Amino acid sequence: MLDLKQPLLGVVATLIGIVISLSFIALFDLASFTGTAATITMCVIPAEIMVGVFWQCQYPKFAANAGQPLRGLLLVLVTVVLGALTGAAYFYTVGGGIMPPMPMLTQCLIVAVVVTFFMSIVWGGWPFSLISNRVVAGVLLLISVYVINYLLFQSLFNYDFLRGAPIYDAALDPGGRFDGWSATVFYVTAVGMMFVVLHFDLWPLYKVPALMKQPVLGIVWTALCIAGAAVVFHIGTVTLGMDAPAFMVKVPVPFIFGTIVVLNMLQGSLTAKLQQPLKGIVSFLAAALVGTVLAAVYGALAPAISGSEVPAGAPTYTFEIWLASALLAVTFPVLIYYADFFGMWLIRKQPDDKA
Repeated sequence: MLDLKQPLLGVVATLIGIVISLSFIALFDLASFTGTAATITMCVIPAEIMVGVFWQCQYPKFAANAGQPLRGLLLVLVTVVLGALTGAAYFYTVGGGIMPPMPMLTQCLIVAVVVTFFMSIVWGGWPFSLISNRVVAGVLLLISVYVINYLLFQSLFNYDFLRGAPIYDAALDPGGRFDGWSATVFYVTAVGMMFVVLHFDLWPLYKVPALMKQPVLGIVWTALCIAGAAVVFHIGTVTLGMDAPAFMVKVPVPFIFGTIVVLNMLQGSLTAKLQQPLKGIVSFLAAALVGTVLAAVYGALAPAISGSEVPAGAPTYTFEIWLASALLAVTFPVLIYYADFFGMWLIRKQPDDKA
């Protein structure tokens, strides 16, 4: 049993997660991965976030009290069961029970992850955090995520841009205010802004104690994320004229992925001795650099892993979907599973290991 220390621990753990993820992706051809496989993996991510953030991997007790690797396996199983239940509900409602999954279902599942991030981190699980039974609170939180996400999806998303295409089904089109791609990318950009605030440890918000209590913090933090996303999204898609999917895989997706590496895998060790706001600036830049490099590596490997060319751009945006799925629908959950659920088992000494 190794007992590596940060930042080497995080680097090795990240490499392990990347190898596992790319090996999994290589099991599927291009169409199967970007369609069915990635959609299924996204079903477990909201449950994974809830278990990791809201439950802090301390519930349910039968799993949390077990030693590794059983603890990690049981916690993963919990997220799979919860993900199967919620995913099935969306499959037969948003997705109309159609396989391979329709774009409506896939994008609705993507933004469900964003809503889970906001409700679990930005809002701290409020108001469910007021419930004394943490298991019940977590389940209710997860249910509320899917209900709120469904209502937002119905009011905000439309798929007129797919009308006439084989993948369009008028019965499944919510007919909302914004086209599905723009709405999805805006959501992803907003969660990127959430991570910007985390790089700064909520500086300077924490200087005002009245802002650090829920629901005030949730309201202010959400407003900041939406405003920041609006500016960044406008610059990318209007000022620079980038297609929304291309902007997504060049800006918010690499940054989010890099943030997971810097804050979760390396556990902030790169900036541990710095003070805010310098700490936030360096952490932000490190995440942007790491994410951009890894996204470029993944992109370069895409043809070899998929066994075929992966065309970029309109009308299918195959490369953009593949890259976003590879980074955030597969590698992101694998990294979090390994770091938080398994506690980086085999490369870090566990609490129950004998000295």
